[in-house]
Amino acid sequence: MLTTELERFVAEDLGEWDDSSSLIPDIEAQAVVIAKEDCIISGLAEAREIFAYFRLTATPLYDDGEFVPAGAQVISVRGSARAILQSERLVLNFMARMSGISTLTRDCVLLAGGRVRIAATRKTTPGFRVFEKKAVFLGGGDTHRFNLSDAVLIKDNHIAILGLEECLRAAKERASFTKKIEVEIENHGDMIKAAECGADIIMFDNMTPEEISRGVQLLDLMGLRDRLLLEASGGITLDNLAEYAASGVDVISLGALTRNARWIDLSMEIEAETQQNSN
Repeated sequence: MLTTELERFVAEDLGEWDDSSSLIPDIEAQAVVIAKEDCIISGLAEAREIFAYFRLTATPLYDDGEFVPAGAQVISVRGSARAILQSERLVLNFMARMSGISTLTRDCVLLAGGRVRIAATRKTTPGFRVFEKKAVFLGGGDTHRFNLSDAVLIKDNHIAILGLEECLRAAKERASFTKKIEVEIENHGDMIKAAECGADIIMFDNMTPEEISRGVQLLDLMGLRDRLLLEASGGITLDNLAEYAASGVDVISLGALTRNARWIDLSMEIEAETQQNSN
C-alpha cells in the first residue's frame, strides 16, 4: 500500500497519544498471530507492511490465499514489545476482514463447481476497496470492475433516462475500443435488443435461474450466444448459487462477497520477551 495510506491507517488507530502501549518497557519480544477457525488466510502481505512500518521483523508462515486450519500460527513477528502492541489491532483488522472475504469467496467458488466465475461488485467499504477486491481474488474469485473507468456498465437508471438503444449507441461512440460494454437487463426483450445492438456482456439482473436458462437458450437459438459473456447478479445467495451456476451464465457476481463476509477470528499472542533495551 502507499506510505501515505499506511500512515493514515496507523494515525487513525494510534491517535495523538498511546497511553496503553507506553506502559510497556522497551524490551524485545516475539508474538504470533493465530487463526482460531478454519479459513482462507489473506492480508499477510499487508500485515508485513504494517509490521515493517513499526520496524518489526515479520515472517509469514502461510501464503496469502492458502487454507489455514483452526489453531494454526499464520505469521510471527519479532522486535520492540511496545511496537508489537501498537501494531496489533491494525494487523488483526486487516487480516480478519480480508480473510473473511477470501473464505466466503472460496465457499462460493466451490459451490459453483468450476462452471462459472465468481465475481465481486463495487459494494465495498470506501477507502478499503482495493484490499477487499484483493481478498476476493485470493479466495479464487474475479475482482470485476475496480471503478467506473474499467468498463461501461449500462444500468436500469441509464436506460430510464436515455433508452437502451441510445445508451449502447453513445457507449460505442464515446468509450475506448479497449473497454467492454455491459448491459443490465431484466427481461428477455431487452436481452435480445442488447445482444443485437452490440453489447459485449449481458447481465441478468434479479432474474430467476429458470428465466436466465430460457434466455441463454434463446440467445443460442438466435446464434448470438457465442459472442457474448453472460452474467447473473442480484438475489444470489449460498443457498441458490448452484442453481444459478447451472443456468448457463459465464459469471455470477455477488455483493455478498464484501457486504456479508464475516470477520475471521484471529488473535495475537506474545510468545517471549528476550531482552530489555540497554537504553
